[in-house]
Amino acid sequence: MVVVRGGTVLVVEDDDSMREAIERLLSAAGFPCAAYASADALLARGVDEDSACLISDLRLPGMSGLQLLATLRERDISLPFILITAHDAPGLREEATLRGATAYLAKPFRGTALLDAVRAAIQPPLPS
Repeated sequence: MVVVRGGTVLVVEDDDSMREAIERLLSAAGFPCAAYASADALLARGVDEDSACLISDLRLPGMSGLQLLATLRERDISLPFILITAHDAPGLREEATLRGATAYLAKPFRGTALLDAVRAAIQPPLPS
């Protein structure tokens, strides 16, 4: 597998067990990752635009996943963004897509679905 965008998958998830499960899944699939318990913690560290992609929960303490996405776009950081949530609602997938999310997964989701979303997010565009 060739990771085109730098390689590191950033994960923002406030639930410790979910964050650890995502880290284990990504690591087992060969993706280096860095995980954070909040959007503020990620932003305080700084976002490396050369990272592979960012996976974020919707509901986080402080800044939400959608607010994080908006903040990154305001800073001209176009990192592929995968939004995950246990609070799926009508229209939320569409809103996330309109705001620039690459993928949207409602919890619970299969690990393979998350890995497929990561792989799709980091693939180079096909030539036209």
